[in-house]
Amino acid sequence: MKFTKLVPNIFYADINMGLRLFVDCLEFKIGHDELTAAQPFCALDKDGLGLLLFQDAEFAAKDRPELRLLTNDIDEVYRKVAATHPQYLHPNLNKVTLRPWGAREFALKDESDVCVIIQQW
Repeated sequence: MKFTKLVPNIFYADINMGLRLFVDCLEFKIGHDELTAAQPFCALDKDGLGLLLFQDAEFAAKDRPELRLLTNDIDEVYRKVAATHPQYLHPNLNKVTLRPWGAREFALKDESDVCVIIQQW
């Protein structure tokens, strides 16, 4: 058995919040676009990673995910995000920090409380 990619579903009351975080800030690209559909959704890709964003207020209210993105150059990612989208820096982890488990991390949080931890081992 072989798998090639894990693609999480992320629900938003307003899908534009997710587009601002993942497309504008983290530079994911829209690979499939049904943003004008009755139930908007889109598929995002970047560097072999994938996400599906859905607009569904009911599911968004039930689940605020925490995702982790691993990188080989956390300082570069931090500099870029801090310079272009500082409003997404999580108040509890807004600087690159060496964590007790040995990873360096900082975190992002959008206005709907979706959290993305950026990590480098």
